[in-house]
Amino acid sequence: MLKSLAARTALVTCVVAVVSVLVTAAVGIPLTATQANRAARQRLADDTKLTAELLRPRFVNTPRNPTDEENVAKRLAEQNIEVYLIRSGKPDREGLPASVVKAIAAGQNVEVRLAKVGGRVRLVAGRPIGKDGNGVVLAEAPPGGALKRFSSQLWIALLAGLAAGLIAGPLLARRIARPIRNVATAAKRLGAGDRTVTLSPEGPAEVAELAHAVNALTAALATSEGREREFLLSVSHELRTPLTTIRGYAEALADGVVGEEGAQRAGQTVLDEAERLDRLIADLLVLARLEAADLPIEVVDVDLTQLLATTAEAWGGRVASAGLVLRTELPPFGVPVSTDPGRIRQILDGLLENALRVVPAQAPLVLALYTSPSAAWIEVRDGGPGFTDEDLAVAFERGALSRRYQGMRKVGSGLGLALAARLSRRLGARIDAGHAPEGGAKFTVNFSLRTVS
Repeated sequence: MLKSLAARTALVTCVVAVVSVLVTAAVGIPLTATQANRAARQRLADDTKLTAELLRPRFVNTPRNPTDEENVAKRLAEQNIEVYLIRSGKPDREGLPASVVKAIAAGQNVEVRLAKVGGRVRLVAGRPIGKDGNGVVLAEAPPGGALKRFSSQLWIALLAGLAAGLIAGPLLARRIARPIRNVATAAKRLGAGDRTVTLSPEGPAEVAELAHAVNALTAALATSEGREREFLLSVSHELRTPLTTIRGYAEALADGVVGEEGAQRAGQTVLDEAERLDRLIADLLVLARLEAADLPIEVVDVDLTQLLATTAEAWGGRVASAGLVLRTELPPFGVPVSTDPGRIRQILDGLLENALRVVPAQAPLVLALYTSPSAAWIEVRDGGPGFTDEDLAVAFERGALSRRYQGMRKVGSGLGLALAARLSRRLGARIDAGHAPEGGAKFTVNFSLRTVS
């Protein structure tokens, strides 16, 4: 069984060559035979007419031209054409069909036809000469020679076609298969970790398109792995910071450096850093499960108005202790949707956590809910430093803003916004980032409304 593209291409080329020759022969043989028969009939009719004119002096009282008669007789003999003379309704020798003789005797033309002459099938044609039952009839074998010659030479055309297919097939197969082999080699190098692979598009348009796709894949993999490395560096930094603090205080407690009056403070610091680590690890686990599409979602009927009111109440004390002003903008009626309230709360907590980290004291922090006949959307707005237009394009990419503002302002691990975006998609909602009228950032989570029965 042929498995390689080159072998299959060569085989197909040979098969096409053979089929082409056979089809040509099947069409050409009948056409050639028809044309040869038509030409022979026309030639015989012309020869009959010319012979009748040249032999007319034999039957009428006009001067004869023996040279012309000899030339005609010689040419007819060279073409294997038999000449029959009819005088007074009687042929000069036997063999002609009675119907032909009768027609000439009656002064009628005998058009070219197949008839038996002397027991053999011949093409015959005749012309009367004068009105006394005189005339001439020519007979020749049917034109089977051209058909036989064409049939006998068919094997030559077939072999020529096969030879052309055998030569062109491997050359064509090599031409087509070479760029595909290059792509396969490049794919193996990519699989081995080589991100410098670049292909020169060549060959047919489809193969060139495949090369472009591999080049794009190489670039995408290099970019993705670069971001992955940056993200791992960022996460490792985030993990190392609280671990360093915990280790320092633990060593101080173990060495007895911290006295009784500082033990409580040291314990609280260790606890805060441990909670920070716990949140970071929880975010990583949620992201991993979201990307694996196995994060459990429990969809129930939820009143978004009540959910946001509860969230604002839970965050009120923490926001106030940070010196911020938390404001809610909620409708005076319930807004029912079908979603997972726990995951919605997880999104809101992440957005509020981000705002709490960067918004300066006395700046506003707004938790709002708006509706239309077919949709509802939650807004989390603040009066912080906000985003540039370039920031908005990458706001939900994992670690993008964290890397961009590292050392410039207080940043987190870079997981919060990526987690919010993935959770929103998992819930069938859509999250967008924009500019808030309060001067900072605005995050909008959009839902489709469904009336709870």
